[in-house]
Amino acid sequence: MTSSTQAHPAPIPIEELAQCVQATLQGSSDVLISGLSHLEGATCSDLSFVLKPKFHEVAKSSAAAAFLTAQPIPDDPRPQLICPNPMLALVTLAQKFFVPPFPERGIHPTAVTGHDVRIGPDVSIGPLVTIGDRAQIGSGVTIYAGAHIGENSVIGDDCILYPQVSLLTNCILGHRVILHSGTVIGSDGFGYAQHEGRHHKIPQLGNVVIEDDVEIGANVTVDRATFGSTIIKEGTKIDNQVQIAHNVAIGEHCIIVAQVGIAGSTRLGHHVMIGGQAGLVDHLTIGDQVKIASGAGVTNHVESNHTVGGRPAVAHNTWRKAQVLQYQLPEMRNELRALRKEIESLKQQLPKTS
Repeated sequence: MTSSTQAHPAPIPIEELAQCVQATLQGSSDVLISGLSHLEGATCSDLSFVLKPKFHEVAKSSAAAAFLTAQPIPDDPRPQLICPNPMLALVTLAQKFFVPPFPERGIHPTAVTGHDVRIGPDVSIGPLVTIGDRAQIGSGVTIYAGAHIGENSVIGDDCILYPQVSLLTNCILGHRVILHSGTVIGSDGFGYAQHEGRHHKIPQLGNVVIEDDVEIGANVTVDRATFGSTIIKEGTKIDNQVQIAHNVAIGEHCIIVAQVGIAGSTRLGHHVMIGGQAGLVDHLTIGDQVKIASGAGVTNHVESNHTVGGRPAVAHNTWRKAQVLQYQLPEMRNELRALRKEIESLKQQLPKTS
């Protein structure tokens, strides 16, 4: 197995790739491309990418057949596709030419569907998928093996549910939502009433609503609301192993990295970015365009356009200064001890008062 992407059925002329992303082709137009790869793993039939000039020397030692780059690589005879945003161009080419095709359209004979299920055209429903009563599935949907679709749930057009996804009762997906393997949407929120030393489960009667163009990684859990809805708004992207508790509301186009935990009823504005392993306590309000550093413990509201870090989270600049200072503590402790000794010595030299 190599690091290159799965090849297109036939090699693609580099000129065709250039036209697709409106790039300027520098060098020969006779080269054929069979795959995409990073510089270190590229083969002689791959197109690779150079994001910054500091990688030009690495590119020269790469085996790639050609490059996507924002600035021409000097003294390299291989073809170069010059464009303002090589990464965006790479995404465009990967989606059009190199992403493996979807499974065959149709419903596998081992799939189980309940009563009054509505399924749109051009779907692919794989082996051992179970679909509950009154579920609605839009057009162009792809559901891989072993997924479970609960009763009264709704899936919009062109969604992709990978193997072993669970979309539980009454939950709603918009259009073009992607759920990766093992993710559970609509598990019960963690709610109990305490009485006489026992924990009594609070029924979780709400649902989860996920809007258009959301992508959720593997083994993510999004709990249903106690009442109302847990909401993830359009365009948000969530990494693997994230926990989103009941009645959380996540705004548009947020980025949430792996192993983040968001406690119940916390609300995020739009374009919030949360680094890996950060934790947010319940009932917080996080403003628009907030950035939360990896590993932060957020215990207070955060106003829009602020950056926070640390445990408990504080303004990012304060946290950075504190990080530097903590490594100076042993030296500062020694200095403090020396100062105390000096003060004691000076005290002993003072004339004694009667």
